[in-house]
Amino acid sequence: MEKEIINRVANSKLVTFDLEALYPKGERVVLDIKDWLFEGLLLREKEFRKSVAEHNWEAYTNQYVALTCSTDAIVPGWAFMLLASKLQPYAIKVTKGDLELLETAIYQELLQNLDTSPFVDKPVIIKGCSNKPVPENAYLMAVAKIQPVAKNVMYGEACSSVPLYKKR
Repeated sequence: MEKEIINRVANSKLVTFDLEALYPKGERVVLDIKDWLFEGLLLREKEFRKSVAEHNWEAYTNQYVALTCSTDAIVPGWAFMLLASKLQPYAIKVTKGDLELLETAIYQELLQNLDTSPFVDKPVIIKGCSNKPVPENAYLMAVAKIQPVAKNVMYGEACSSVPLYKKR
């Protein structure tokens, strides 16, 4: 007589939280202002403002934008604020930094608004593998958000998880 195979994971109260499932649609782009600077190093206000005025800001419609300067230029804070004000009507989100910082900012907002009621007094596993660029900081923010309500928190997959927290 064959023994019936029982999927204990499927029958458990284990809740899987997949950060990749939160990943919002929209192109991510980096806007490097080095070409708008004199010799890539010096911001001349008149020329900079002219470049800003002539730029096609509508091209960033429904995109996530990371503003940066890839040279060692000293760029005053108002310059990035000016760019953000031009992007505001079009872009979904604007940050100063690289793509990882942009993704972190996106996830920070998503996790801040996360409904934690499905995790109350449940064992939760934060899924580890991802095909999308989920930043490492998102995992830290996720555990901070879920831990106060969960029975226990693990990381990885149901078949090979690492325990992180257990409520006493």
